[in-house]
Amino acid sequence: MRKNKKKISKFRSYEELGEFWDNHSLADYWDTTWEVQFDVDIEGHTKLVAIDDKISRKVGNIARRRGISPETLINIWLQEKLTKEAKS
Repeated sequence: MRKNKKKISKFRSYEELGEFWDNHSLADYWDTTWEVQFDVDIEGHTKLVAIDDKISRKVGNIARRRGISPETLINIWLQEKLTKEAKS
């Protein structure tokens, strides 16, 4: 990061990040940004897992309230569980 540049914020979750950008415009922070180069791996892997219908509906409702896809929510929850499991 460039020196003497104001940081936008330190977010503790994707939800906080989303809330921030729901209430702010990048135009207000444009002078704190810079051009970057990066590669994207478009060959991701998808694994299909059967989920009970009741669980699927509940996950879908929670995801919709958070403004994310059910797949993203499940991946977040699984990562949190794996992190917790690794610590114990």
